[in-house]
Amino acid sequence: MAEKKLVIFDLDGTLSDSIHSIKYCTDRALEPLGMGPFSEEDYKYFVGDGAANLIKRALTAAGDVENVHFEEAFARYKELFAVDCMYEVKPYDGILELLEALKKRGVKLAVLSNKPHAETIRVIEYLFGKDVFDVLHGQIEGVPIKPDPTGAFRIMEQMRVTAEEVLYLGDTATDMKTGKGAGLFTIGALWGFRKREELEESHADAIIGHPMELLEYV
Repeated sequence: MAEKKLVIFDLDGTLSDSIHSIKYCTDRALEPLGMGPFSEEDYKYFVGDGAANLIKRALTAAGDVENVHFEEAFARYKELFAVDCMYEVKPYDGILELLEALKKRGVKLAVLSNKPHAETIRVIEYLFGKDVFDVLHGQIEGVPIKPDPTGAFRIMEQMRVTAEEVLYLGDTATDMKTGKGAGLFTIGALWGFRKREELEESHADAIIGHPMELLEYV
């Protein structure tokens, strides 16, 4: 394997344990419609493909299979999430140690998330500070969300690295498809929102149970 110069991280379910904030905001967005609440386990499968798809899946699960109330619920969710995106959010155990170890090795760090870009920046800077990551890339208007690999290509171009020099770490099939689409060595995180079977079925190149295990592939 080529020497790795960059690690691209998914955010929710990989760097940050954020399921509480997602549930908190979505349940409140649905409440005026007489829908919900849902469990955290439900939300682990609603998330992964951007906020719009999160709301669509929650509405469908609540019985609104035509998503008649999508515009209303999505608008309310965005208002609530802009205020409370940090509700009970914390880094997963071992993430801080991993980031420190990678930086000591001179490896660059990036985030690619389907979370809106402004909230991506806010969460990262709150949890990790402003100087840990070299590139932050959230959901940006005009750029397709994951699993489209465009965001990964944009990061690689900005950091001037080749696919062989990059690791991609995420916790869902969406992440594995994103990494594969960009030609990257893709690692599945078992501490996140989904189970091993999903990562295996989406052809992760490696699956790890603790963040520090990623160092074996650098």
